[in-house]
Amino acid sequence: MARVYRMLTDLPYFATAEKYFDIGVIDMIARLVAATVIGMMIGLNRDVNGKPTGMRTLALVSLGAAVVSVVAVHFQDLIDHPDALSRVVQGILQGVLTGIGFIGAGVILREPKNMSVTGLTTAATVWMTAALGIACALAAWHIVIIATVLTFIILVALKPVELMLVRWVGNSEAAKDAKES
Repeated sequence: MARVYRMLTDLPYFATAEKYFDIGVIDMIARLVAATVIGMMIGLNRDVNGKPTGMRTLALVSLGAAVVSVVAVHFQDLIDHPDALSRVVQGILQGVLTGIGFIGAGVILREPKNMSVTGLTTAATVWMTAALGIACALAAWHIVIIATVLTFIILVALKPVELMLVRWVGNSEAAKDAKES
């Protein structure tokens, strides 16, 4: 455990503007590949569970979010203008995450006959994958690792816990809905 902690704390976090914006080709490739691989891993979980978004879709969502972010922070002229930088970063976050919300909304289905809604977890997964893509593009490696681990805990480990708790509470319809998500 101490070794893992040391590995996490030794990861570079580019806190100074000069280092943060000095993105070389290799660093840019690493950021984009990391975003793609994380999207693929999360998408594989969705594929295995028979959900509408899968490995390729979430790889593209994560890569797309990373590309938009890398493009914005790649401009060296922003270093000397912190106000402009702040507006650009805020605009990226707002635009990407709002746009991804529309993609996620496409997998949410409401069935009025039995008053059920499906696809919410998949929509949240699309949104989370975009957020991880942005984090990869910004080289926030600590956040990427922690958020990826937490995402898989939520998607894999919490599903049986959720089913057990819903059954324990006693609402069989809710248990059925939890099983479908």
